[in-house]
Amino acid sequence: MTTYREAIAEAIREALHRDDRVFLMGEDVGAYGGCFGVSRGMLDEFGPRRIRDTPLSESAFVGAGIGAALGGMRPIVEIMTVNFSLLALDQILNNAATLRHMSGGQLGVPLVIRMATGAGRQLAAQHSHSLESFYAHIPGLRVVSPATVADARGMLWAALEDPDPVLIFEPIALYNAEGELPADGAVTDIVHAAIRRPGTDATIVAYGGSLRVAETAAERLATEGIAAEVIDLRVLRPLDETTVLESVARTHHLVIVDEGWRSVGIASEIAARVAESGYYELDAPIRRVCTAEVPIPYARHLEEAALPQPATVVDAVRAVVS
Repeated sequence: MTTYREAIAEAIREALHRDDRVFLMGEDVGAYGGCFGVSRGMLDEFGPRRIRDTPLSESAFVGAGIGAALGGMRPIVEIMTVNFSLLALDQILNNAATLRHMSGGQLGVPLVIRMATGAGRQLAAQHSHSLESFYAHIPGLRVVSPATVADARGMLWAALEDPDPVLIFEPIALYNAEGELPADGAVTDIVHAAIRRPGTDATIVAYGGSLRVAETAAERLATEGIAAEVIDLRVLRPLDETTVLESVARTHHLVIVDEGWRSVGIASEIAARVAESGYYELDAPIRRVCTAEVPIPYARHLEEAALPQPATVVDAVRAVVS
C-alpha cells in the first residue's frame, strides 16, 4: 500500500528524472522537506537547482514560476495551503490565466501549482478552507483535485504536459490515506470525471476530500437496499458535465457533496447545469451537502460539525429517493 503523500512524491521524482526542465519551488520544499513532507529528501537527491526554497512571498515565487514557464521551463510551484494562494491571486488570475489570450496565442504558461486544501486536521480558519471554486471560476486555468492515491500519482505528469496553467488541489486530510497504485504507472485522465461506484437509484457527485464521505454514505445506503452511484469529478474546470448528466439519466436523483461553502460554489454550478440540461430526468429536487457557512473552527467537534458527514449524505439520498 502507498500513502497519498508518497504517491505525490513519487510523481514529482519521476517528473524530475523524466524532464530536465522540471523543477520544484516553494516555501520549505528543500531543507525542511515540505510542510507536509512531500519533498523530503529531494534536495539531497536533486540539488538546489531543481529543488528551490523560496522567500515567504507567494506573489513573488508564483510570479517567478510564471516567468520560468514563459522561458521554456516546467515549474512545479508548491503553495502550503489554499488560503495562502490568495496572496498570489493577482499572479494567477491576471498573468498565468490571461497571457495566452492577451498575446493572441503567442504565449503559453505551462505552470503547475500544487496546494493543500480542505479541513479535517484541526488547522483552523487560516489553513483549512476549500477555495477551489475561486479558481474554477477563472477561464484560462485547468483545476484538478485528486481524491485517490492513484490519481495523486497520475495527475502530475498530465498537468506538466498541459500547455496552460494547471492547479492541483491536494486535500490535507488525505495525505496519510493509503491505496493501491497501478503497476503500469498510468497517467491520469485530467479531462473526465470517474465513476467510483456504479448504482441505479441515486447519483452522488463529489471530489477531493468529499469523495470518502460520499463512498462511506453509499456503503451505508447499500445496506438499506439503495444503490447509489458515486462520481468523482476529478476536474473542476472544465467540468465534465456529460458524465454527471448521463448518470442522472440513469438514476433520476442527484445529491452533491462539496467541502466548499454552499453559496456560489462547485455544488451550485453542478446543480445549475443539471437543472439546465437534465431537468426532465429528475424525479426529485437536487440536494446539496456542503460545509457550514462559517470559518472552519479549530475545536475537533466543531470542525466535524461544520464539514459534510456521511450521515448527512445518507439523509439527503433517502430524502430524494423517497
